[in-house]
Amino acid sequence: MCPLVVTKMKKLALTSAHEIYQHYLRGPRAVINLFERTFGDWAVREPPTPHMLQFTIDEQSEELSRLHERITHLDAENRHLRQRNIQLERRVTELEAQLTKDSHNSSRPPSTDHPGVKRTQSLRRPSGRRPGGQVGHTGHTRAQVPQPTRTIVHPPPECWCCQASLAKSRIIRRERRQVIDLVPARLRVTAHVAETRRCQNCSATTSGIFPDKVRAPVQYGASVQARALYLSQYQLLPYARTQEAMADLFGVRLSVGTLARQIEECARELITTELQIKEKLRRAPVLHADETGLRVQRQCHYIHVASTARLTHYGYDQRRGSGAMNEIGILPKYRGTCVHDGWSSYDKYEQCRHGLCVVHLLRELKFLAEVSEAQKRWADPLSALLLEIKAEVERAREAGRHRLEAAEQTDFITRYEALLAEGLRLNAAAGERRDGRDGHDAAPAEGSVEEAGQVCAKQARNLVHRMQRRRTEVLRFMTDFNVAFDNNQAERDLRMVKLQQKIAGCFRTADGARLFCRIRGYLSTMRKQGRGMLIAIEGACRGKPVKVTR
Repeated sequence: MCPLVVTKMKKLALTSAHEIYQHYLRGPRAVINLFERTFGDWAVREPPTPHMLQFTIDEQSEELSRLHERITHLDAENRHLRQRNIQLERRVTELEAQLTKDSHNSSRPPSTDHPGVKRTQSLRRPSGRRPGGQVGHTGHTRAQVPQPTRTIVHPPPECWCCQASLAKSRIIRRERRQVIDLVPARLRVTAHVAETRRCQNCSATTSGIFPDKVRAPVQYGASVQARALYLSQYQLLPYARTQEAMADLFGVRLSVGTLARQIEECARELITTELQIKEKLRRAPVLHADETGLRVQRQCHYIHVASTARLTHYGYDQRRGSGAMNEIGILPKYRGTCVHDGWSSYDKYEQCRHGLCVVHLLRELKFLAEVSEAQKRWADPLSALLLEIKAEVERAREAGRHRLEAAEQTDFITRYEALLAEGLRLNAAAGERRDGRDGHDAAPAEGSVEEAGQVCAKQARNLVHRMQRRRTEVLRFMTDFNVAFDNNQAERDLRMVKLQQKIAGCFRTADGARLFCRIRGYLSTMRKQGRGMLIAIEGACRGKPVKVTR
């Protein structure tokens, strides 16, 4: 007998006779239900035919197949969602890391910093000196002029003690004080009259010739033009505010068309001066170069600057890369040392040496140290090493030396390479699976860079490779004392261009941008060479710009 049937019968035997009798009294249906619950439907019905059994088996098999397919589909969907979740987590980490970037740990300008977020300490280190004037500083005090414009004498009218008159009393001491003030500006109108005379011999008439700059019945002179250009091109006032300032200060009412024509005429007189600035920049031993975006006709174009401590040239172009630099024409013919921020277009000029802005690298190292403790182990010591080299170079320069000793350079280079090797070791496997296959759902190794900060591992590896490959250019300031530690010269020269864009919004035409660049480059050069702005602008308006010296 089937073991299952035996078990069911034993279970029925455990039922008391009284319970069976109670089911019997309830009728046949109750007894049938008792047997069905105990032995199943087959105990009171005929067994199913083989055909029905096979049909049931087939149905159950199909159901199992559907369930298996469903489980397989859900498993694949689960793996996909798990992988997608890992990708989204990494993306969120990257975006959070981007939010931590500002002007102190990246190349972003300070104008993009959020005003409500407190930034960390600057890369500059305290000098240890007290604020204010230092010991030995001579100071500057305004001296009285020997010949004042006018003198007003204030005699005492009477004695303070006995009230006697002092009109004829003897003067025993004089105390002088001077007040420097402005007198109201008055316009000087010069009338030019060209006479026409008839010859007594042949009766022919001959007319006098006006000066070259006198072309209209009524026009403004070079002094008025210089002050208008000073306000609009140097102080960066918009046209409307320039009109107001000229009217309030000098009583001159300029139209926008007149001001635009004066700018165009001034820029035309500076074409030769711009070519001279370019030529002198090509001969400079060290040149600083940079570029920045400029809004022209609601599109992003670019301003390229090439400058030294005494020369500045601004070039406008729609392009940012080497095509624009070739058209400007300074870098293709340059043979000195070009300091820049590492933009790849500068590397195409192999005829000159290159020096990288180390401050840009310090910002990148600071960012890595802030977002990951693992990166901090090599980023902070490397930043400290670069600053140590800078301090040593400054001490050597103050001592009158022109270079560091060979042993000092070797020691610095050895430490530099060791720290980069440490950074490369930490970031060598960034973005790779431990089994050698590329994938996003691989579990990071314990203590690896992925575990400490996946977002900066790739950036750190790229930075290490760049600093290894371009070690000579990074440390150019150590081997050549003429090369600056940073590219602050070019960045300062670009700052006024960004200020003009912040005030005016954009240039309406490309020609307007070119005129601004030419005039602004001339004014920046004059300021660096210690020339007065009004004198320089007035000379350009008269057709005789101030000569540019090296």
